[in-house]
Amino acid sequence: MSLNKSMHPRNRYKDKPPDFAYLASKYPDFEQHVHTNLAGRAMLNFKEPEAVRALTCTLLKEDFGLTIDIPLERLIPTVPLRLNYIHWVEDLIGGQGEPRRGIDIGTGASCIYPLLGASMNGWHYLATEVDDICFDYATRNVEQNNLSDLIKVVKVPQKTLLMDALKEESAIVYDFCMCNPPFFANQLEAKGVNSRNSRRPPPSSVNTGGVTEIMAEGGELEFVKRIIHDSLQLKTRLRWYSCMLGKKCSLAPLKEELRKQGVPKVTHTEFCQGRTMRWALAWSFYVDVTVPSPPSKKRKLEKSRKPLTFMLLQPTVKELQSQASSIGCPSNPRPVETITAWLEKTLSDLKVLYKRVPCGRKEQSLFLTVVENTWIHGRQRRRDQGRHLRELPRAPPRTNRANSQRASGQEEVPTETQEQEVMQPQSPGAVQHFLFKCLVNVKAEEQDVAVEIHWVEGQNKDLMNQLCTYLKNTLFRVVAKPLGT
Repeated sequence: MSLNKSMHPRNRYKDKPPDFAYLASKYPDFEQHVHTNLAGRAMLNFKEPEAVRALTCTLLKEDFGLTIDIPLERLIPTVPLRLNYIHWVEDLIGGQGEPRRGIDIGTGASCIYPLLGASMNGWHYLATEVDDICFDYATRNVEQNNLSDLIKVVKVPQKTLLMDALKEESAIVYDFCMCNPPFFANQLEAKGVNSRNSRRPPPSSVNTGGVTEIMAEGGELEFVKRIIHDSLQLKTRLRWYSCMLGKKCSLAPLKEELRKQGVPKVTHTEFCQGRTMRWALAWSFYVDVTVPSPPSKKRKLEKSRKPLTFMLLQPTVKELQSQASSIGCPSNPRPVETITAWLEKTLSDLKVLYKRVPCGRKEQSLFLTVVENTWIHGRQRRRDQGRHLRELPRAPPRTNRANSQRASGQEEVPTETQEQEVMQPQSPGAVQHFLFKCLVNVKAEEQDVAVEIHWVEGQNKDLMNQLCTYLKNTLFRVVAKPLGT
């Protein structure tokens, strides 16, 4: 089972996926669904409902001490994905082990959210269900795990969400509600017709589930809107309202609906398991709650931006030092100074704006502002320029006036236009329009020199990759073919 590294950080399966071989040796009911591939690896066929059910029941028994029964004709939950949701609710309500009260809307035959929340954290649950078969199985699963004192399963009429379910619980303030709503509006949508991007690979596991579990009028979008409308009446009866979503396209209109209704606290997240992606939305009418950051923003803040790096070994550095005088370097320059000077020459040739910035004693830093891609097809451009220069007619001799001025010792005073032509390029920081900005660090690594290029901002990081490659190749070309040869 390929597990995505962007699972919740506390998910026990994030860095340690289930060991099918070990589980098969311990649980005979699971062993019959495991086969070994040509590489000797234990595998499971996720297209078989019996195999998926065996895996779910085995993981709940092995890792949580829970024993459950699930009919094949009802939804079979995957444990790692459901565990992601539980951990996110922990983040919302600010605690794992504290006694909390929650509601599971449409708990299903497995009753998996209440069983996990109660066994892991001691949470109290009100679990609602409209389907007779699911209600019977959920009740038995709670009873056989001795969790009836924490979980109350109630049968509710069709289309009942929160309002009717809480009529008899008028004095209780709940900490949260959870919901895994029906994702589809009809049978065609459930089969992926007109609802699944053609570029996406087909689902890797079988889709089980009864009609009330996977389909609802208007699909998940209308279903969650009904929960939102219930929450507008209940408001502070629950600290957090939340729902899982099967389609990313549902997220934006639901957030817009919450904005229109003036809900003060809204957040979302995503759940990953292998190729399966789910999204979740949460909102609250309490102004004092802590709102977790959406995962995409958090990853952008926490993601370490590794610089582009290339190394110049000692023989290369020495050869560049021997030629440094040809570009105006003082005699016997330090390795870092030498490489920096060569980089500055190349950047000047490319018309890339740069300036030196303060740094440590054993390194040099250049701040670059790139306004134009001048390194693409550089060889062809140089050939064209040489050909153009050879084809240009010779310049006519200077006029008599100019010659007489030079003979009399008078210099021609440049006009304002000429002064502008020889002005220095503007400072890199003053440029308004640019492709990207980056920081180049040149530092000594014992006898070698390392060049690091750090992204700062801009339109396209691929352009920085290209520039890095160009700078590196230019230095190597100087060594292979010294200037003037």
